[in-house]
Amino acid sequence: MSNLQLFAACVAIWGSTWIAITFQLGAVAPEASVFYRFLLAAAMLFAYCGLRGLPLRFSRREHLWIAIQGVLMFSVSYVCVYYAEQHVVSGLVAVGYCASPLLNMLGMRLFFGSAMTGRVALGALLGMIGITLVFWPEFSHLEADGHVAIGAFFTAAAVILSALSNMAAHRNHDAGLPVWQTMAWGMLYGALFTLALTLALGLPLGFEATPAYVLSLLYLVVFGSILAFGGFLTLLGRIGAARAGYIGVMVPIVALVISALFEGYRWELLAMVGVAFAVAGNVIILRRPA
Repeated sequence: MSNLQLFAACVAIWGSTWIAITFQLGAVAPEASVFYRFLLAAAMLFAYCGLRGLPLRFSRREHLWIAIQGVLMFSVSYVCVYYAEQHVVSGLVAVGYCASPLLNMLGMRLFFGSAMTGRVALGALLGMIGITLVFWPEFSHLEADGHVAIGAFFTAAAVILSALSNMAAHRNHDAGLPVWQTMAWGMLYGALFTLALTLALGLPLGFEATPAYVLSLLYLVVFGSILAFGGFLTLLGRIGAARAGYIGVMVPIVALVISALFEGYRWELLAMVGVAFAVAGNVIILRRPA
């Protein structure tokens, strides 16, 4: 697949997972749902690697870096998102994630000495402005209380942890670690860390055997985890973490389009202007430099 096809696939899939995650909330603890999701995804990936005869052996040092990527990308960042959305509107979380290109660019500069380009910074800034405009009506109803502070804290933690996971993924790609095998081990490490966190917090490992929960879990496993992360990590290796991070700007827009189709979301002029800003930033970031 081309870079544009990978980018579009990741945006479309992750944009649709917002609705799927709503079927996961309720009787089952968020940590348990994250554990089930990535444990099942890891099992499927190990089976896929086995059928294709892909080597699964790594050195201890390589396992350490895979575990770092796995815990950051497939465990703690997701748990923080669940906690954030228990305290604040999803728009605040979306605005936090639209800072991903800038954070990834800073991380690449700090850890790998990569140059910071004005083009990527401009595109990221337009994306942040756009997403803020899209979700501005939600912010008008926020009250400055403890819930907002807690939600903002977990949002910031999720975005920072996600950026750090991208740095680990970039390092592993540069070290020549293959995408699918790294994902299999990484998701297993992430699932086991989430299990340990769930048990440490004294939370029950409940399971809701309803069609809505099971089908949404399977969708999140196959599409939201295996296919989307496979595409994202491939794209990250091709175009870099900063530009690939712009997926975080476009995902909320797709989520709102789906919400308009199935949940009755109504587009306002401010939201349309915000989408225009975000799309303009997308064009600036993804177009090939001269």
